[in-house]
Amino acid sequence: MRIQLKTLGCRLNEAELETWARDFKAKGHDLVDASETADLVVFNSCAVTQDAVRKSRHQVRKAARENPGAKIVLAGCYASLNPSEAESLGVDLVITNQEKQHLVEITSRVLNLKNMPSSATLPGESALFKLGRHRAFIKVQDGCRYRCTYCIVTVARGEERSRPAHAVVEEINQLHAEGIQEAVLTGVHLGGYGSDAKSSLTRLIERVLEGTKIPRIRLGSLEPWDIGDDFIELFQHPRLMPHLHLPVQSGSDTVLRRMARRGREADYRDLVKRLRHHIPGINITTDLIVGFPGESDVEWNETLQFVKDMRFGDLHIFSFSPRPGTLAAGMKDPVPGPVKKERSLTLHAVAATQKRETLAREIGGYQPVLFEGVRRDGDKTLLQGYTPNYLKVTIEPRGQDPASLSFQILPTLLSALDEREQGLLGTLSAATSTNQG
Repeated sequence: MRIQLKTLGCRLNEAELETWARDFKAKGHDLVDASETADLVVFNSCAVTQDAVRKSRHQVRKAARENPGAKIVLAGCYASLNPSEAESLGVDLVITNQEKQHLVEITSRVLNLKNMPSSATLPGESALFKLGRHRAFIKVQDGCRYRCTYCIVTVARGEERSRPAHAVVEEINQLHAEGIQEAVLTGVHLGGYGSDAKSSLTRLIERVLEGTKIPRIRLGSLEPWDIGDDFIELFQHPRLMPHLHLPVQSGSDTVLRRMARRGREADYRDLVKRLRHHIPGINITTDLIVGFPGESDVEWNETLQFVKDMRFGDLHIFSFSPRPGTLAAGMKDPVPGPVKKERSLTLHAVAATQKRETLAREIGGYQPVLFEGVRRDGDKTLLQGYTPNYLKVTIEPRGQDPASLSFQILPTLLSALDEREQGLLGTLSAATSTNQG
């Protein structure tokens, strides 16, 4: 079978997709890029916002139009929250979040997919490369015990469930053997890892560092209140990458209370101060919601000043939209659309300035860059990758085969801003033999 895998939404969706890719390949199926050539399309949907729901429906209908003869499997949060509506789209199979760990098995049985062992993945060949992915997202945890008033994901994903540490270590070792150089640990409430198993995220990372040799371990989004001193000490290990995405959502304590967020603005400031003190060069990024119900001019200005003070490396900015099924959807005093738009534009401008300043601080220094992919720019072939603190770097590898440098970690001089790619331009040092892979 020729199978196309598609996803929308968070890194956890990406991790699940990568697991399915490996499982389908192990059964002898081929992964393809285009819906038109697929016998089966598997779509991992999102429902974090109404716009994500709309995009999920659109993607399913588009796949059906592009290839009417293909079977379609719909999984993910949209499928879990709206199973009847999902079935009405004409898909062949709907798989909820409670079933998705068995998606390949269920799909094979219900849709009668035949295994073809003779064409199964060869040793050393990674299904991720077939997907065009060069880092692996590792699902270590699912579900969330907290109930932020704007969030539907906790409803869609259910209670917290942690994967056994030995299974995480085994998966990372398998991927490293296939050529993957970086693993990203992900979860709905990543910092809640181990809450159901008398463990913790700190202990999991220790197990991963002890039991693997993969050069880079990165973390997905983490709630700031989950970070303690023992966690910060882990970053003394050079294989744990100095980048943390810590969603704050607002810089106003009164808005944070309406969101039912556990932390406060001063707590976040103190955490960032400690992280920057103990982890040189750390890049801290965040999420912010603009125009939460009742957000006054005073509260908005508190958030704006907070963002200016924090000097974030990057911001993901969302304009609030009511999500049915959440408490925030029924809150009074909605912020008018034009006001939300104006505040969003202001915040985007601040974010662009801060990102540029973060990048500029790196110019003139050397960083080990994991090069991941080649892109064309006219008659030039360029190679792109990321620094340990997750800044994009582009080089033109004159006199060297770009493909031969992919998936390698190479010392790179960061020479200038790359305005087009919102990253840095660089040149390889002479000592390219320091590949850590």
